[in-house]
Amino acid sequence: MSDSGIARKVDRLGRVVLPVEIRRSLGIEVGDLINVSVDGQRVVMRKVSSGCTFCDSPDQLREFADRLICEACVTRLTEGRPLT
Repeated sequence: MSDSGIARKVDRLGRVVLPVEIRRSLGIEVGDLINVSVDGQRVVMRKVSSGCTFCDSPDQLREFADRLICEACVTRLTEGRPLT
């Protein structure tokens, strides 16, 4: 989404409603966890994943650069093999 995205007001409790188009395109469902952080002057919202960033496996996860990566994908990356 570009900087000319959809504008939303912040309510008294600090809440912002995510437009349905954005939720659908990112696969965000009711009850999903969203990570909220600050990057300079930007508020960054990211869906929290419980699986590997590349294959979505929930097994043998390690964190790298704020992302979860499974051991199998780490091995493929270090060996230069594709992640498919």
